[in-house]
Amino acid sequence: MERQELSIFTEILLQYMAAENKNHWENVYEQKGPSEVSWTQESPQTSLDFINGFGVDKSASIIDIGGGDSKLVDYLLDAGYENITVLDISSKALDKAKARLGEKAAKVKWIVSDITEFDPPTSYDIWHDRATFHFLTTPSQIEKYLHIAGENVKGFLSIGTFSENGPEKCSGLFIKKYSEDELSSALNKYFDKLECRKEDHITPFGTSQNFLFCSFQRRRN
Repeated sequence: MERQELSIFTEILLQYMAAENKNHWENVYEQKGPSEVSWTQESPQTSLDFINGFGVDKSASIIDIGGGDSKLVDYLLDAGYENITVLDISSKALDKAKARLGEKAAKVKWIVSDITEFDPPTSYDIWHDRATFHFLTTPSQIEKYLHIAGENVKGFLSIGTFSENGPEKCSGLFIKKYSEDELSSALNKYFDKLECRKEDHITPFGTSQNFLFCSFQRRRN
């Protein structure tokens, strides 16, 4: 297959996968509440530790990838951060977050998009991702994500995935697990590793999921 034909085929495949993923996540957020999904986290402490540890101004541009109805945005607003964007593939997830925040929702930029189709309107000082990257399981998906992040993050990246000791699936979907070396290697083209830590996330129904959280800084070429 010619390179141009292969590129077109890859784009069509990514679009198809994005449409399938959107349908999946819209159904999940329509049918289930926070206590019925494994990723619910009352206090995103590790994410907050990383973000606060980057030492940026409160006016720094922060984007939460796959933020859904996560409470990270609540904590960031309460901490005084002024330039927050939340991106998720599910409009229903974002609607839940907006309803929870009430009037505060107007202080946040909300974007409905699959991450592999995201065309950032600006660059970001901090890119945060807890449990989106590991849903990308094909080389083309992973490459697209890394290119978008690498070209549009000017400061720091905080990312959480299932570790090599984590589960094989989440929400009925297969995921890609990472060791510290594997995650660092994936991001090495654009980012230098700062810190990694593992922790067990206890789901609302009492099961344990082992996560790997790492922070990175954009490499200056």
